[in-house]
Amino acid sequence: MSDKPCGCSCTCQPAQQPTTRRAAARKLPRFTIQPIPAAQPRLDHTALMTLAARLTERDYQILDHLHRHRVLTTHQLQRMFFTIAQATRARMTILFQLNAVTRFRPWAGYGAGSAPIHWALGKAGAAALAARYGITLKELGYNPDIPVAVSSRLTHQVGVNDYFSHLHSLTRRTPHAALRAWLSERQCAEKWGELARPDAYGCWSENGHQIDFFLEHDTGTETLKRVADKLHDYRDLVHATGITTPVLFWLPSPTRETNLRKLLTSSDLPIATAVHTTHGDGPAGPVWLPIPAEPGQARLRLADLDNGWPHLTLGRSTEQPASADDDDGEFLDRIFQDETESR
Repeated sequence: MSDKPCGCSCTCQPAQQPTTRRAAARKLPRFTIQPIPAAQPRLDHTALMTLAARLTERDYQILDHLHRHRVLTTHQLQRMFFTIAQATRARMTILFQLNAVTRFRPWAGYGAGSAPIHWALGKAGAAALAARYGITLKELGYNPDIPVAVSSRLTHQVGVNDYFSHLHSLTRRTPHAALRAWLSERQCAEKWGELARPDAYGCWSENGHQIDFFLEHDTGTETLKRVADKLHDYRDLVHATGITTPVLFWLPSPTRETNLRKLLTSSDLPIATAVHTTHGDGPAGPVWLPIPAEPGQARLRLADLDNGWPHLTLGRSTEQPASADDDDGEFLDRIFQDETESR
């Protein structure tokens, strides 16, 4: 009978057993974060036709939003396109298996639990979108090499998208509410980047009220002075376009909101502030406080902000009519139609 751990009669050496827990821990395989595969399966014409046959209208809407807004979590997709988590995970898994989307789960930090799965547009999904629009991948603007998963602005991007996903969710359960437009930071930069760079542009309507707005999603990482200084760019935008659009600051805490409002004392721009919340109707609810505000003034719903600045005229000034080469109306009409159809 062999006295070796393996029971064999060869000359192998007995296994060395760790003598302490710390030594045992060193023997365990270390956990490593797996990178997102840089290369995705090649998509030829036959594969594209097969993929297109599997995609539904809702799938195309999901792919379009992933393209325009870079990344959406499972929870956000559920609010916007599904009803229950199981259906969301099941369909997104199928799209992943078809290489229409990619996915990753960022590290959430010790004690924070698991982060939700984050979804981004895959190469096959981008090709399907481009084919649907009758354009090339280059014309679509898809770049698989952009490192979304490791971007320093990932948390900020997810926060902006969370804001609009809650508005989307409300439109699905409220008959008289509509998110008429949602332009991403990239779309805003293409349109107004030489003057101002908002985190997003939106148009929200509810019960006969409608408001266009620029969103500034604050995560608390910038100084309040730097946040307040962004208003200089919005003044330049108003002067250049003749269009007065409210600027909404979405802040992480009541203390930061209070301190920022001390710096935002000017009344020449329509400004409102609110603190991040998902309770009730979320950002569409009565959480917004215009600047200036009377002591004890009640907060307003998002749609009611259209009357939040009675001393200002929102939209294009009647003293500065649109010029013949001004394409704002056509541009926004197209965006409104896209958003309405994607609900």
